[in-house]
Amino acid sequence: MRGNRVTILLLLLSLPAFPAAAQKKPPRRGRDAGASDPAAHGAASPAASAAAAASALGAVPSREERSWPSCSEHVPSGATRPAVKETFPTRATSGYAVPLEVTIEHGKGETVLPQGFQFQSSGAAARSLQEAGFVLPDVDGGAGPVLTTQATASGATTKVSIPVLLLPKEPGRNKMVLPPVPIAVARASGELLTLCTEPHAVLVEDPTASTPEAKPHPNPPPRQQIEEWTLAKQLTLGALAGAALAAVAAWLVARWMRRPRPLPPPPPPRPPWEVALEELFAVRYAGLAKEARYAEHYDRVSDAVRKYLGGRYGFDGLETTTREMTAILKRVEPPVDELPVILGFLEECDLVKFARFTPSDEDCTRVLDQAEHIVRMTVPPQLAVPPPTARVPAAAGGAA
Repeated sequence: MRGNRVTILLLLLSLPAFPAAAQKKPPRRGRDAGASDPAAHGAASPAASAAAAASALGAVPSREERSWPSCSEHVPSGATRPAVKETFPTRATSGYAVPLEVTIEHGKGETVLPQGFQFQSSGAAARSLQEAGFVLPDVDGGAGPVLTTQATASGATTKVSIPVLLLPKEPGRNKMVLPPVPIAVARASGELLTLCTEPHAVLVEDPTASTPEAKPHPNPPPRQQIEEWTLAKQLTLGALAGAALAAVAAWLVARWMRRPRPLPPPPPPRPPWEVALEELFAVRYAGLAKEARYAEHYDRVSDAVRKYLGGRYGFDGLETTTREMTAILKRVEPPVDELPVILGFLEECDLVKFARFTPSDEDCTRVLDQAEHIVRMTVPPQLAVPPPTARVPAAAGGAA
């Protein structure tokens, strides 16, 4: 019996000493008894909460190798891991989002990338979060992370607020642990540094946990949805564009129609000899001599010849005196063959017009024949005009 006691004593002495932290202490009574549960009351220190959350996820990774199913930390060689401070609520409500706030102290040349905490729906990190009961809202839905950067004396401080939606698998009160979330930091050298947040424990309450005999609420009434009618919008825009183009085209056509158009060229002037022969023909059958209208007869014959000579040789015959006309006709090249006859005709007409000479019927007929002779003899040879054969007016025939 005594030998057995000695053996047991030797065995006890050979066992290693247990650390003081591993010894189990009896729970305290009173108010201190509830403080031992950090997930229930949220009064535990961040280190104790992180340690409890890490133990709930499994083995705590070493500082050199920080890797979880939801995040793998990577610090390039030669780089220093930035100082990170994290806050996460210890109590939350199921179905609501709570913020994970991370404050990173980094250098001036380093930038916190928002893409570092965006997961692919089919990635291992997203599946790990979903299995733990956490979902990151869609960034395109307006509930993405918010970054706030402030410059400091030693570098910069970036505060990241990541909304996390809590969806426990079981109803009622649940103790959940938020897995680490990756945050990417771009260094000035172009290298990418990936940080992992600490695991955080949270006590999730059911929204109806504090309601006695809670009953499910009915579905809310339907709301009217506003649908964008793309086809009608495109047709309206097309109609407006077509109307604008039609208005511009109509304005251009109207302006083109109102453009100043060149006038058609005037008809070529009639040869002066044709006009003179017609006027003399009209005087012949006017019967002015038989009515004793001698002065008018001589005036019309003289004007017809003067107008013809001015158009034939290039001067104003009606506004030129007999002396001026004589000087002009003498300078014409080649010389005018009928110049003596023309000068005699003009002197005779001036006698009747200015000297009040009264001619006879025979003088009127003679001066008319002489005028027609002057016109026919001065016409260019290649443009000789035959004598006019117009019908005698009825009034003139009756007078004859």
